[in-house]
Amino acid sequence: MPKVTKLPQWATPERRAKLVELFARSGGFCIFGHSPCPYPQHHYELFIEGLITEWKADDKEARAFEYKLESVRLHSLSEPRTPLRGHFSAVSKDIWYSSQPLYYVEGMGISGLTLQPFVRVRLPSSFMRLYVNIGEALRGVSKSRKRKAVRYNKPLPQSIENIIRGLIKQSVLDYIAH
Repeated sequence: MPKVTKLPQWATPERRAKLVELFARSGGFCIFGHSPCPYPQHHYELFIEGLITEWKADDKEARAFEYKLESVRLHSLSEPRTPLRGHFSAVSKDIWYSSQPLYYVEGMGISGLTLQPFVRVRLPSSFMRLYVNIGEALRGVSKSRKRKAVRYNKPLPQSIENIIRGLIKQSVLDYIAH
């Protein structure tokens, strides 16, 4: 059985025919027909090296383009991209937004800069966080009770909680108004 040689990927039948045509036209010497050719890059051997390099670059670009097309084809399924239950109507949107709370309290802490207690508040449907200073509201609370509230989330007296909620609401409404 004869040994089968594997040709490189760039060696398509059209390209091999082009190389044979160039060799037949130049006789293995200058591609452009100069009898004593002063340009070494015009000689057949050097010229086809550059030509093959261009063909390889073209093949690489074509493979990248085909890969991109295949990726787009695979990832663009015929599935709907709308939400599962459909779009909000104008009325549904108003109802949903009106049912949202004005804010979410994420926690209490002590500011490292001012050494004042504060509450971290997140606005609904937003990534915005507000830091509300509650130092004046905690004036009547003992030091131990403040620490327990900040460190362990222990409840404060109801009157103080109401004052803090009022400060938070005032800050949130002020932020929304501006």
